[in-house]
Amino acid sequence: MKRETPLDIKICGLKTEEAVDRAVALGATHIGFIFFPKSPRNIEPSDAGRLADRVRGRVKIVAVTVNADNDDLDEIVDQLSPDILQLHGSESPERVLNVKAVYGLPVMKAFSVREADDLKKIDPYIGIADRFLFDAKPPAGSELPGGNGVSFNWTLMHLLDGSVDYMLSGGLNKDNLAEAVRLTGALGIDASSGVESAPGVKDLGLMDAFFEAAREAERQTAAGRGK
Repeated sequence: MKRETPLDIKICGLKTEEAVDRAVALGATHIGFIFFPKSPRNIEPSDAGRLADRVRGRVKIVAVTVNADNDDLDEIVDQLSPDILQLHGSESPERVLNVKAVYGLPVMKAFSVREADDLKKIDPYIGIADRFLFDAKPPAGSELPGGNGVSFNWTLMHLLDGSVDYMLSGGLNKDNLAEAVRLTGALGIDASSGVESAPGVKDLGLMDAFFEAAREAERQTAAGRGK
């Protein structure tokens, strides 16, 4: 499938046929299903599998879990057949290695960022995780590790070694996406709350606007390269 933009774009927390179909039609490269009961975006593995089957082969399917044990992962992998496992909890490097060995799937490891020292936490995972995802630290009182609609200081990304492959997440929406890409140079972006009208409710109009913003970000990047 030809991408509308060279950015990897992941729309996460999908729960309906309409949202899945629109994300893929607009050019998403990844779609994410969240398996975390405390999240308003939580979905049953069987329902996620049914939705994924609509677009399988046209987009990368990502299973998002938080400190899931192997029993839970067994069910998720069996029902969804994901292309990627995203670990969004406090999973250790050893746990990441174990998950990769058991399921034979690439792993994207998520980290919460507020300050420069938070980026140092990826060091033991380099060479183990296949990709990283950087999200904002949850606000006080939130039980959700992601999807809180808050951003972090994107200029911190310049502290990373340029070889680190990551997706940028945390409060991305149609209004701030271009700035986020300009500041970070991120090759992958992840949106959830930024394309919702209410927690867990994807808004097709906001999705349209988000992808238009992504295309504008790429046009700006291309123009910068041409100078």
